[in-house]
Amino acid sequence: MTPKSVITAILSLSASLILTASAEPQVWGCAEVDEIEIELRTVRTTAYNHGEADHKRYGRKNAIGTPLKYGRVRSAAADWSRFPLGTKFRLLKDPNTIYVIDDYGKALVGKETIDLYKPSMRAMRQWGARQVEIEIIEWGSLKESLRILKPRAKYASHVRRMVWAIQSQI
Repeated sequence: MTPKSVITAILSLSASLILTASAEPQVWGCAEVDEIEIELRTVRTTAYNHGEADHKRYGRKNAIGTPLKYGRVRSAAADWSRFPLGTKFRLLKDPNTIYVIDDYGKALVGKETIDLYKPSMRAMRQWGARQVEIEIIEWGSLKESLRILKPRAKYASHVRRMVWAIQSQI
């Protein structure tokens, strides 16, 4: 048995016990308890910084208007139709750091790429582009992503593309 299948079996058993204990299905984020499993995937990652030309007008703020994070919890950007706002993940090679999708970028739309926030241009350049294995800890909300993106769709074609993709999933 692989480590992933062992974890999936344990979570399935836990989910069954929880569902047996309550008449109503429990909902966590986007998934019902019986659907939760640890998801590993290999993704292309790049890095971004608030000093880049296409991010300067936003300063140190993300797409939801809060400060970009860099510490034990860090900001990341992605196509919200693939990795919805609020999705939490960690890099398998850095299990003590949690990334949260709280930003998006024009170059990411339509791609399975995640952009990791770095606090300096030097750190951004050092990261470059890498294929990394990530563990999805919790999926974000397509509905919340849509709520934030929909009013912005009239101003940018890449936002419209995410809105259309999200609407086709809901």
